[in-house]
Amino acid sequence: MTVQNAINWPERYLPGTGDNFVSNEVIVKGLTAAQVWHYLVDTSTWESYYDNVADISFPQGDGPELKDGVGFSFGTFGFPPLAARVVELQEPAEDVPGRLSWTAKQDGPPQEQLDVLHAWLVEDLPGGRVRILTQETQIGQPAAELAQQTPNPMLNGHQAWLDGLVRAASGHSG
Repeated sequence: MTVQNAINWPERYLPGTGDNFVSNEVIVKGLTAAQVWHYLVDTSTWESYYDNVADISFPQGDGPELKDGVGFSFGTFGFPPLAARVVELQEPAEDVPGRLSWTAKQDGPPQEQLDVLHAWLVEDLPGGRVRILTQETQIGQPAAELAQQTPNPMLNGHQAWLDGLVRAASGHSG
């Protein structure tokens, strides 16, 4: 039996304890974690395969590659650019899954406050397969409003991100 890895969750963002949580996963044959990883950590590629992201910037002049502790911002789901910070980054290696997590926050009055953790896990599986798991916990009124919609817009948005990521890593455009 193969045991699959899981996301490392800080207690504040534990799934099921916030106002909105989604989980999306794909397992694809013929791709490696390393191929996928490039398109995930290089933010200059995001807009080429995912249309729900815009205005990516690195206020401290870092980037476009994500690194542990780096601050960046980006707009998504109609929100103004959120202040984000990488809180976990581990490149994939043999028997080691790639891990990427960032927090993103929006300040303001209670109806606008948002605090999220978006996590990714990219791992090679036996038989030339790769598994990509992305999960996000959101805290705040805007998150609670998203969670009440059917289907949850974040679920569809993250699936589009996964599908685009796979296409980009496979060398297919659009």
